[in-house]
Amino acid sequence: MPPFLYTLLPFLRWFPLSRAGVRADLVAGVTVALVLVPQSMAYAQLAGLPVVYGLYASFVPVIVASLWGSSSQLHTGPVAMLSLMSAAALIPFASPGSVDFIELSIMLALMVGILRLILGVFRLGAIVNLLSSPVIVGFTNAAALIIGLSQLSKVIGVPFPRTDNYLADLWRVLAQIPELHWPTLVFAIGAWLVISGMRRVMPSLPGVLVAVVLATLVSALVGYESKTSVAIDQLDDPRTVGAIESFAAAHVRIGELTDEIAEINRRADEFEDRGTQEDFEQAAMLKAKASVLAHELKKLKSENTVRRVELHAMRLTPIQDPDGRLRYLPVGAAETTEGGVWRFQGMDNGGIVLAAGGTVVGNIPEGLPSFEVPTIEWGLVLALLPSALVMALIGFMEATSISKAIATNTGERVDTSKELVGQGLANIAGSFFGSYTVSGSFSRSAVAARTGARTGLFAIVSALAVVLVLLFFTAYLYHLPQAVLAVIVMMAVFSLIRISPLINAWRVDRVGALIGVLTFLATLLMAPSIANGILLGVTLTVLYHLVRIMKPRTEIVSRKDDGTLGGVRTHGLKPMSENFVPVRFDGSLTFINVAYFEEMILEAHSEYPKAKAILVIGSSINEIDASGEEKVREVAQRLREVGVILAFSGLKHQVMQVMERSGLVEELGRDAFFSDKQSALEAMMRKYGTAPAGSPPPTGQSATNLG
Repeated sequence: MPPFLYTLLPFLRWFPLSRAGVRADLVAGVTVALVLVPQSMAYAQLAGLPVVYGLYASFVPVIVASLWGSSSQLHTGPVAMLSLMSAAALIPFASPGSVDFIELSIMLALMVGILRLILGVFRLGAIVNLLSSPVIVGFTNAAALIIGLSQLSKVIGVPFPRTDNYLADLWRVLAQIPELHWPTLVFAIGAWLVISGMRRVMPSLPGVLVAVVLATLVSALVGYESKTSVAIDQLDDPRTVGAIESFAAAHVRIGELTDEIAEINRRADEFEDRGTQEDFEQAAMLKAKASVLAHELKKLKSENTVRRVELHAMRLTPIQDPDGRLRYLPVGAAETTEGGVWRFQGMDNGGIVLAAGGTVVGNIPEGLPSFEVPTIEWGLVLALLPSALVMALIGFMEATSISKAIATNTGERVDTSKELVGQGLANIAGSFFGSYTVSGSFSRSAVAARTGARTGLFAIVSALAVVLVLLFFTAYLYHLPQAVLAVIVMMAVFSLIRISPLINAWRVDRVGALIGVLTFLATLLMAPSIANGILLGVTLTVLYHLVRIMKPRTEIVSRKDDGTLGGVRTHGLKPMSENFVPVRFDGSLTFINVAYFEEMILEAHSEYPKAKAILVIGSSINEIDASGEEKVREVAQRLREVGVILAFSGLKHQVMQVMERSGLVEELGRDAFFSDKQSALEAMMRKYGTAPAGSPPPTGQSATNLG
């Protein structure tokens, strides 16, 4: 078969399929599906979406990624990290769970897919090298904490306010601990005990699925949900009624403002596209108006967050009128609470929803997602582009690291560019079937590898299992407590927290480790916009390496007691001679550091004014550009004017070639170039005199080691 077919259709490598291989993939696929279904629902909620969108994201993207990906054991689908990043990127533009929010989530998946596909087609996967290990660890640790703690409200049964300040929101959750719902906490603890216990006692069984099934059954049997819809005139408490009316009015206004801002931005972009001066002025006016409305929107969201927390603290109890109609009074105003304690949960078709129990998954639409072209909000494309790029890189980094970890055991070759193409196509195709952003999952891929998956067929089997759930079993998930899904997320992400890599980095590279710590802190402080945290880490890393390139290690050297070379200042050595100065330069001679090269050479001359020659030990000079060549010529000329020779030793072939072509070798003189530092030092000793008293002799030792 022609090789290009394997490039266009990577899944051809699966064939021919053996009976044993198909059997192994079937077992692995079913096993992964048992983990995939509850995980996908939990991660969808983390992304601010109804749980059914987690199932949608576990269908088409899984199949496409398995067919066009590079790794046979990598399982693609919803993951915790990108779910949180998706929600964080979109919260400023729409309310979680709303129609607009769902459309933007799907659009963001399309953007991430296109970016990954471009990176893969043009083989630009190396861009992920901008993410240093300490930055990745710092970001992952912070994101894991943010993701895990964001589920705390569901574990204790209180509302989680969403504003632009995650830490303030978390503090509001902690302040509600006295209002916690004990049955919800019991379900959460029970799920944790089942999952962690089965991992130890029966690791081969899917503890997550067992916890979901048991919790759903118990929830249905005990009537855990317990909610009702009432008219506002049934609430016999002016304070509660006033708070609910203010909350409802603000909620409506928030939706109107969100739509209005999006429309204004869209019109502004249309004016800018026309390109005339008048159109630019119109666009500027519209954007100014959008900015004012955005400020109002932010203020309203903050106020409604406070109202939601206050409403949850208002406890009501029902009493029956003589005519049999229920009225709800504040607890304490009624003589008894035999009817239970009820709290405000939300609005439903003009009615008020009160709950005396916990929160469950609720109705999940049956049926498969239909084909639909994603809605593109062109006014938000540029605003979402930075988040989309970071999500593309983070998702790619996750997928490739998982693939390579599995490949160490299977021996399979992982092509990162092909993996990018597969992941990109998965997100693009998924966006046409209601999927939000997906990536490679470590936990599900590990399950696949552990259960013996041979080819990507296992992932297709898991996707078909999700199809069966969507067609026939969604009704059975109605009573699944939200607290159980929260525990699934928390247990998955808290296992990602690692401290030892930062400790090891501190021993090796303290600046790099400090950047990792700063990335961790910035990600926490900037949450929910966690993409900004890793962008800061990348920026600091690039700046740090630029500084290192601009100022490479440069030092005057001399001989140590063992005859090897070491820095005069670093090791407290006596100079080799007052008549010549050997200088080690550990960097390339390019535009970015030639000024530093000049500074160091002239500084060496000022320290040793009697020197007749300065020898640059250049074995570490890997390249020289036009700026470097010009600067060497200039420095040599300045030294020559005061009777000092500039010489080089150990220059690499490519550097010598440049100097030959430019005529620099002829200008400095061929006797100023030595093949190695040992012969250069011996020649300098013979020509310019012996070492000062007390320094070791220069002969009889190999000068191949630099201290």
